[in-house]
Amino acid sequence: MNAPALLEQPVESLDAPSPAARRQWRPVLWTAPPVLIVLIIAVYPITRVLAESTVTPTGRGTAVWTEVLASEAFRNALWRTISIAVAATAGCLVLGTFLAVVLAFVPFRGATVVGRLVDTVLTLPSFLVTLAFTFLYGTAGAVNALITQLTGRQAPLLNFLTTPWGVIAAEITFFTPFVVRPLLAAFAQLPREQLDVAASLGASTWRVLRQVVLPEAWPALAAGGSLVLLLTLNEFGIVLFTGAKGVLTLPAMIYTRGIVTFDLPGAAVLATVQVALSLTLYAAYRTVFSRFVSRKGY
Repeated sequence: MNAPALLEQPVESLDAPSPAARRQWRPVLWTAPPVLIVLIIAVYPITRVLAESTVTPTGRGTAVWTEVLASEAFRNALWRTISIAVAATAGCLVLGTFLAVVLAFVPFRGATVVGRLVDTVLTLPSFLVTLAFTFLYGTAGAVNALITQLTGRQAPLLNFLTTPWGVIAAEITFFTPFVVRPLLAAFAQLPREQLDVAASLGASTWRVLRQVVLPEAWPALAAGGSLVLLLTLNEFGIVLFTGAKGVLTLPAMIYTRGIVTFDLPGAAVLATVQVALSLTLYAAYRTVFSRFVSRKGY
């Protein structure tokens, strides 16, 4: 190219990126906003809490961690949190499976209404369940009042709401729909031909349920149970309203340290442990679920 032709070439054509370069930058531009959002709403709070947990009166260090983790109150709260979450999850799995099987395979009038009521529970705040439990099973609730009238007892017969059993019962009531809904979706995709063939071969109802229905619904059951376990592990409203001062879990302990006593470093230590526990359970669930799916060939 001679000199006059080079001078006549537009300047913007020399600086403009090529189509290939634009295609390389396009994924980066699309990825940047969601990554930025995750950093702001997830990574930054966790990092900030972790940094706050190292604050000491003389600077930074691990003194607060040593004090909190060595306390008996922390160990009791940790054990109570895990035990309540596991017991509530087991109860939700049993009750949720029973309800899902009845709604899916046992025709009766009002099944649609019951299904809609199950969906409605998912939209309600957890404190409504605790209030209902108080009105029903509290020391001055309707059930105790009825028992008093029938038996003449002076002391209330039911007095379990401020114990771990009251929290477990309330959590089972509130979180069971999280198991029922995915199971119903899984049962709806189950080929009816399999059930008809099993029944025609003389298999009992229990055998069909155990060998045909539940194996197909296992992924949905595992997903619902894992979700309930994570939710109950981090539940605060039900514990606060139902257990009151009689049940101290990690979320309640975080609230007490951070809001009541203004011990922000201690609350940050507990919150970090809570987050680590939740992430560990989630990672374990993803590992087990992915291996199950790959083994089944889904």
